[in-house]
Amino acid sequence: MKQLKYIAPLVAVAYNMVLAYAVYMLARVAYLLDNWTHFAENMTFSHFLSLCRGGLVFDTAALLVTNGLWMVLMLLPLWLKERFWYHRMCRILFVTINGLALVANLCDAAYFPFTMRRTTTTVFSEFQNEGNLGGIVMKELLHHWYFVVLAVVVIYGLWRLYRSPRMEAKWLSPWRYAVAMVLSLAVVTPLAIGGIRGGFTKAVRPITVSNANQYAERPSEAALVLNTPFSLYRTIGKSVFVVPTYYHNEATMAAIYTPVHVAAEGPMKKKNVVVLIVESFGREYIGALNRDLEQGTYKGYTPCVDSLIGRSVTFKYSFCNGRKSIDGMPSVLSSIPMFVEPFFLTPSAMNDVGGLASMLAGEGYQTAFFHGAQRGSMGFQAFATKTGFQHYYGREDFNQDKRFGGDEDFDGTWAIWDEPFMQYYATKMGEMKQPFMTALFTASSHHPFVIPEKYKQRFPEEQLVIHKCIRYTDMAIGKFFQTASRQPWFKNTIFVLTSDHTNLSNHPEFQSDLGGFCSPIIIYAPDGSLTPAIEDKVAQQIDILPTVMGLLNYPKPYCAFGIDVLQTAGKDTWAVNYLNGIYQYVKYGYVLQFDGQKTKAVYRLDDRLMQRNLKGRVDVEQKMVRELKAIIQQYMERMTQNRLKL
Repeated sequence: MKQLKYIAPLVAVAYNMVLAYAVYMLARVAYLLDNWTHFAENMTFSHFLSLCRGGLVFDTAALLVTNGLWMVLMLLPLWLKERFWYHRMCRILFVTINGLALVANLCDAAYFPFTMRRTTTTVFSEFQNEGNLGGIVMKELLHHWYFVVLAVVVIYGLWRLYRSPRMEAKWLSPWRYAVAMVLSLAVVTPLAIGGIRGGFTKAVRPITVSNANQYAERPSEAALVLNTPFSLYRTIGKSVFVVPTYYHNEATMAAIYTPVHVAAEGPMKKKNVVVLIVESFGREYIGALNRDLEQGTYKGYTPCVDSLIGRSVTFKYSFCNGRKSIDGMPSVLSSIPMFVEPFFLTPSAMNDVGGLASMLAGEGYQTAFFHGAQRGSMGFQAFATKTGFQHYYGREDFNQDKRFGGDEDFDGTWAIWDEPFMQYYATKMGEMKQPFMTALFTASSHHPFVIPEKYKQRFPEEQLVIHKCIRYTDMAIGKFFQTASRQPWFKNTIFVLTSDHTNLSNHPEFQSDLGGFCSPIIIYAPDGSLTPAIEDKVAQQIDILPTVMGLLNYPKPYCAFGIDVLQTAGKDTWAVNYLNGIYQYVKYGYVLQFDGQKTKAVYRLDDRLMQRNLKGRVDVEQKMVRELKAIIQQYMERMTQNRLKL
């Protein structure tokens, strides 16, 4: 029995790794509970246990990678290391590493309602230009105080429960100790390699974030299977776009789907184009688009936009193509959906990229982009410049304009309040030469969800913290159209209103895998050239560019991944988005979920809670798969081959 003391370090490693597993599982439970409304519809105790079993695969990989150095230090075959100071150092390293992992998982739990996925390394690029993150983090710490308490308690528990080997070098035989540690390393190393890879068979390659879908029934559940440390380290320096080989013949693929749009015949109609990208303005908040919600009693939070819809063309089903602000801008202005990662956080952002601005600038339009945040925020200015906007107006420009309030109209976190900045926007367009093309990206309905002090009584807290912001921004939109209607350029303008993405939700219909992408797409022509209607069609953000080009009778061929939804029959309209490794394709009255290799599920489009999987029982399933494969391959080929412009 005395010989067992030589494997005490191995026993300590095993014991402490069990502690680390417990921390990851506790974080997973916290993740579920904090986002319960997003998972409740399909969640049972047995189903959660099934997700946890899958989660063990990813937890194992993350724990072995992050604790690799600690394990080596514990098992070094050097008997002189068995000292108090050395194991105190190992204890500090272990608690620090796994404490940081816990904090990362808990932070991601708070972030999930906005993205519906785990954070990857692109988050560092996304917020690299923001100087206000400290204040936002502090507000979130106060809002999620229970996570702070949980983290403190768990990290303290890790410190107290940690076990060091009870050994002293003077009691050890150096050669026996060395043999024991070498054998321990010989046992642990292959187990660690298999754990990091996700298995031991030749068929297993190192698992990635997309592998989580084999354990989840729905794409959103992949976030519960994964953990944040794994998602971060597995996306470091990884190639984002991989070209599939569904089709070996370009002509065959193009016959099914092509992003190439042919030139229109006849003269171009040089109307002004104004695009409003409204922060977090999900379809759920709009009463006019949800007449059937809450048994027909739902009023929504957007009386001004409701009125606008009565004069506009919109669509029965409409979707955003991503879940972040940096997804919305390429989708709306350049007809580029978000597949895998946000487009302009990938190397493909260096490709030749066009869009509404560059295409119309080539036809003599003046172009300008407006965003009330500081220049450089979210990378918008860089993308606007790259895609052909001749002018960019931000917070600094607003402050320098003596006709407006200046920095006292700053919201204290992100940008100028929507109401004054949209008045500035309308005024600046009045100074532009027609025809012009402009885009506005609003900010006030963004986290941390505050409104000007003078409106707090008018727009009080409601069911969700964002609702008061939606009411405020809706009012600002109404005032914008009042001001614009008095401008000489108004009737010669096509207005498009959409959101960048969706946000907080309190209806299960908008918390499903597809419901989380429901955004409005509203097209308004004050000259009466469009008959107001809610058309029985599917529309998406990437349709905005080709639809506007169709309305203008644009005379040149171009590349856009969407379609002219106004000139396409309802049965042929479609939408696509990407969530946690799953492509969702909406067409023919169904929603297809596809993991890149096989169909995961098929739902009727009117099955809004996505409760009945019809996989294998729908006539158009294989047709949808063929079409989606063509879309994916066209996208990946053009991204990797720099063919986004003709």
